[in-house]
Amino acid sequence: MAAAAAAAALLLAGCSDHTEQQEATKQYFGYQAVSDLRSTNAGTLAGATDNAELLSGRLYPGVYVPGPSGEMIPNTDLVTTQVLPGDQRKVIYTLSDDAVFSDGTAVTCADYLLTFTAGQYPSLFGAHLPLFDDTADLSCTPGSKEFTVAFKERRGARWRGLFGAGTVMPAHAIAGKLGESVDQLIDDLRSDDFSRLKPVAQIWREGFDLAHFDPDLQVSFGPFKIAEVGERGEVHLVANEYYYGDAPQIPELVVWPGSADSGELAESGALRIGDLRDANPAWYDADAEGNRLKVTTEVGELTEVLSFEESGMWAEPANREAVSRCIDPRAVAQASGKVAGIEVPVAPLHVLQHGDPLAQRLADVATPHLDVDIAAASALSGSTLRVGYAHPDARLAAMVESMRRTCEPAGIQIVDATEGGKTLADLPRVDYDEWGNAEQQDGSVDAVIHAVDPMTEHPAANNRAQELAALRAQEGQLWKDLPSIPLAAQPRTFAIDGAVRNVVPYTGRAGIGWNMDRWQVQPDTTTTAN
Repeated sequence: MAAAAAAAALLLAGCSDHTEQQEATKQYFGYQAVSDLRSTNAGTLAGATDNAELLSGRLYPGVYVPGPSGEMIPNTDLVTTQVLPGDQRKVIYTLSDDAVFSDGTAVTCADYLLTFTAGQYPSLFGAHLPLFDDTADLSCTPGSKEFTVAFKERRGARWRGLFGAGTVMPAHAIAGKLGESVDQLIDDLRSDDFSRLKPVAQIWREGFDLAHFDPDLQVSFGPFKIAEVGERGEVHLVANEYYYGDAPQIPELVVWPGSADSGELAESGALRIGDLRDANPAWYDADAEGNRLKVTTEVGELTEVLSFEESGMWAEPANREAVSRCIDPRAVAQASGKVAGIEVPVAPLHVLQHGDPLAQRLADVATPHLDVDIAAASALSGSTLRVGYAHPDARLAAMVESMRRTCEPAGIQIVDATEGGKTLADLPRVDYDEWGNAEQQDGSVDAVIHAVDPMTEHPAANNRAQELAALRAQEGQLWKDLPSIPLAAQPRTFAIDGAVRNVVPYTGRAGIGWNMDRWQVQPDTTTTAN
């Protein structure tokens, strides 16, 4: 009897704890992102792999905001731009006088100079900002609301992709951590002195990690700011009272990481909007009467690619070419689609999105590289390629398994080394000490599968018919250099509460939360998704 009573008490306590946890969970409007929410800095290697824009797009808005149809919408609340004519493109950026951070500090050119410098020294900063390879200089007078970016001759066609969502960090906050003024930080950024740049780079790369949330550093200039980070990695956002645009319709919400239990969040009522990892969640019955949520899967606009290490064996284009001859993107796309439950198209282009109207006019450049040639791949027989991706995922695991299966006859072993999750930061790379000497950094994987926007992943010509010849030449060169192998379109699964208005599904890097400050909850919460 005593044992039974004790067991009953434990059961009641467990039920009580679960109920309390559910009540705490549903206290705020919940949006679940597919990523692990590692960092708010989308310009880092980890942030780029983990698609940090899903959270940071409404903390650090971009100069241009990708719209739901792929258009680039100028963020005139924040900045206006003027392009100066000439062979050497120059763009003048003028920041709004009202643009300030959530601590009241003005947004100035120093914040953009910081991003520019990270793009100029990607290895030192651990940055992934490919379009900055087109840039030559950024003029910045301390405290100024205006700055000019100059580009290399005949370069910069995709300049609207610079300073994207989640890539412009607060320079004054980093200066504060270094015990410097912003003027001193600007001098550091202008110095080309590795001993002065390295401390800046370390804070830029690591200071915005959410596992060690620092409220003094993570000040925002978007409609939301971070109030706190919870024990399960959830990020509590509140309205930024210093925001220079319209206040968010929902003043408080919680962004949940993709690793959180979607079923538990849905059961508690906390999951209102979701960008889900599982295309067929066990907790969702599409035919259930009175469904609050509607779950749908669609082919997205991003391309999933296999990116290689920048140093070591797999940095050699010849070795990349050999392994590409046994990887079958068509089979990889089929494996992805089988798990996602929809047909996923192969996406063989580096420089254009698979749905771009011009894609068909570049198809003949890429298509010959899709055919498997075991004899050519056998040149690397006996080698091993360790592949990782951002988080454990059945669909991505199936993609790696497809590669393993088709490369096995060539004697190339492809190993899934994801474990708890890998990013571009886990690849072997070259770093630099404070004297500018190169230092080889070991990696735990040789290649990473991640989703990219081809329009910002490679400096290239614009996606216009007038520049078709340049696009074809650039695509051909990228298939020779093979910094990555384009594989397939990325499928996305969204869960949408029927009582939430102004939700516009978007499959680009900012995700469905691209306009989360415009979401509205209808007073009649009995509205269903059916």
